[in-house]
Amino acid sequence: MERISVDSSNVKSLGYNPASQVLEVEFIRKGGGDGPVYSYDGVPPEKWQGLMASASKGHYLNAEIKGHYTCTKISG
Repeated sequence: MERISVDSSNVKSLGYNPASQVLEVEFIRKGGGDGPVYSYDGVPPEKWQGLMASASKGHYLNAEIKGHYTCTKISG
C-alpha cells in the first residue's frame, strides 16, 4: 500500500485502501531509522477522512482508531 508523509511528531506516514478498509500507519522511531508499521482492519472511510483532517494525527489515532479496530504489526 502506498503511504503519504504527514506532519506529525509521532506518525511518519499513512495509507488507506477504501475497498478493503485497511489503514496503514508508519510511526516515527525515536533516534532515527524506519519505524514500525501497523495495519488496522475495518476502518471506514469517514475515519480516514477524519484522521487526515485532524490537527493532531497521534491524538486522533489514540482516540478514534487504536482499540477500536483489529491491529496487526506488519514491519519494524
